[in-house]
Amino acid sequence: MKKTALIALICFFLGIFLASFVFIYLPEKNAPNSFLDEPASPSPSFLHASPSIQGKPDLDFVSIADKIGPSVVRIAVEKVEKRRVSRFREDLPEDFWDRFFGIPRERDREFRSEARGTGFFISADGYIVTNNHMVENAEKVTVTTLNEKEYKAEIVGLDPNTDLALLKVDDKNLPFAVLGDSEKLRVGEWVLAIGNPWGFEHTVTAGIVSSKGRQLGIPGVPYQDYIQTDASINRGNSGGPLVNMRGEVVGIASNIISPSGGSIGIGFAIPSNLARKIIKQLKEKGRVVRGYLGVRSGQVTEDDKEAFNLKTKKGAIIGEVERGTPADKAGLKKYDVIIEVNGKTIKDHNDLMFRIAEIEPGEKTEVKVIRDGNEKIITVTLGERPSNGEQEASVASGKDIGIDITTITPRLARRYGFQTEEGVLITNVRQFSEASRKGLIAGDIILEANRKKVITDREFMNIVNNLDAGDTLVLLIRREQDGAQQEFIRTLRIPE
Repeated sequence: MKKTALIALICFFLGIFLASFVFIYLPEKNAPNSFLDEPASPSPSFLHASPSIQGKPDLDFVSIADKIGPSVVRIAVEKVEKRRVSRFREDLPEDFWDRFFGIPRERDREFRSEARGTGFFISADGYIVTNNHMVENAEKVTVTTLNEKEYKAEIVGLDPNTDLALLKVDDKNLPFAVLGDSEKLRVGEWVLAIGNPWGFEHTVTAGIVSSKGRQLGIPGVPYQDYIQTDASINRGNSGGPLVNMRGEVVGIASNIISPSGGSIGIGFAIPSNLARKIIKQLKEKGRVVRGYLGVRSGQVTEDDKEAFNLKTKKGAIIGEVERGTPADKAGLKKYDVIIEVNGKTIKDHNDLMFRIAEIEPGEKTEVKVIRDGNEKIITVTLGERPSNGEQEASVASGKDIGIDITTITPRLARRYGFQTEEGVLITNVRQFSEASRKGLIAGDIILEANRKKVITDREFMNIVNNLDAGDTLVLLIRREQDGAQQEFIRTLRIPE
């Protein structure tokens, strides 16, 4: 009897245990029978983007492709680039042919190439956004729409500092995309990229926003604030739209990181909020005008914070003040830590660069710094930033006398061993031009123009542009060769 009761008790507890096991692991209604099966009705949160930030319902991928696709164009570019090539054997002294025969060792040679990429209409009257690297040095730009209509495009303006370009075709009532607010993008949000990778036209790929505010250190592109995405971006996507789930363009595809040359899920787009400001200026002026302070600054490190007795690492520490710049004239100094501009906190060096760029040249600007542990407000009248972010790219003078020029900075002087840090450097002399006929060469330094001292390329261009066809331009030139200097005068005539 006792044995029977014990067995019954064991069976009772075993039954409870098995019942609980079955209850815990019993599949839900409509659940897949194994990990290989798909759910009967997938979760809506998996299919769609996160809830709309702006209160508008999110679209699905098909609707976005239908909406934005017609505004996306493919761009074909024919380029002509001039490069200096050697005429003769490389084993002879550099000045051999010039010294004995009067023939320069190097000559300009034209190289032709083609490029393919993407752009998109931003207005019904034919304005198109794309990348600067797509269309710079272009001799001909051809735009083809989704319905295979072909246009010859005009370059309205270029901005290499952000890698943006604005084109225009002659037509009306064109489908166009709307620029959204890239500031409201969130990491993890769905985005679509539309473009022409490897010639596969109007390819649509999907991914998420992987990160924001990326700086890539690309030479010649100082203003970098990229959106990173894992939406597939390849060669040919350049200039195409990155679109959020409300059908708004929030970025312009610009770069990828790829050891193989193809997408590995690390692509970058220029934020629409930055693009909007650039496009406006390119449309109105054909170029971008930015404020200029004239300092080289860096991030505040933990060691800097301790050494300078700072409360936070926010701000930008000045490492160099360029001579003769607005910063120099206003009294900013090396080791000053800039913490505010016009009352707005400066987060870091990159933030300082963007804040200054957004201010109109000539505007008085309050710069708050920490100097020797004390806060100090300095009023600076900003200048206009030179045409290239590194201040070393050539700019052509308004009247074509046949030269490209750039301002000599201390950094440029150190790099090329100039014995002067003043004047305007001639970076290129075009063949058969007025300057070439008068014997000017690349590397000559313009000290004066019409007896006026010139320190910046802008000062020189202002003098030239105020002259009429047929007027004379008297230049005081310094030429530095083999450690020796010579100064001489050349008189040029402004061409018809």
